[in-house]
Amino acid sequence: TAAAFPPPDTIARVHERLVNASIMCLPDHLGPIIQLLQGRRGTQVEIQYVGQRVVLQYAIPLAQVITTLSDDIKSISSGYASFDYKMGEWQPSSIVKVNALLNGDRVDALAAIVHEQDALPRARAIVAALKEHIPRQLFDLRIQAAIGSKVVVTERLTAVRKNVLAKCYGGDITRKKKLLEKQKEGKKKLKEVGLGNITLSHTALVAIMRS
Repeated sequence: TAAAFPPPDTIARVHERLVNASIMCLPDHLGPIIQLLQGRRGTQVEIQYVGQRVVLQYAIPLAQVITTLSDDIKSISSGYASFDYKMGEWQPSSIVKVNALLNGDRVDALAAIVHEQDALPRARAIVAALKEHIPRQLFDLRIQAAIGSKVVVTERLTAVRKNVLAKCYGGDITRKKKLLEKQKEGKKKLKEVGLGNITLSHTALVAIMRS
């Protein structure tokens, strides 16, 4: 799992599995499909014209295939393209781990293992999705993503501001200050003792993982 991925300074090399993919499509869809495969780090092996169709042979990382590649090919071709693959060889690759952090604490469920070129976009997507799906808390929340041990993206979710002075009428400034200090101390304790742990719904978690 991504959470069990070792620290960068303990890794000598990383290999990833390739697949030998075969895509048959109409010539009209050839350009967009090639663009899609290149965006998924695919390497063209062969291209053949068979009658009215084109057959592409590509070597593609398995990690790119098990996500939405097949669906994307079907979408581009309006369902006319076929996609098949067989397991290929292993090859050295620049793989890194992206961690999500909430107020400095890692969220292992959202850790991702990605290619180095995809790491920063993935980090940005995770932080943006967390900020969108986490409800505002009673304390400020720091949302971050790190590549390895280096934090590369930071956003802040500001706290819900409860008006503790709503029922404090008149000009008693001393009482108002006491109420504000009490609120401030309560928020500090909430963070320290962990009563403000963030919980995400299953729907939100899935949305973040797909971001």
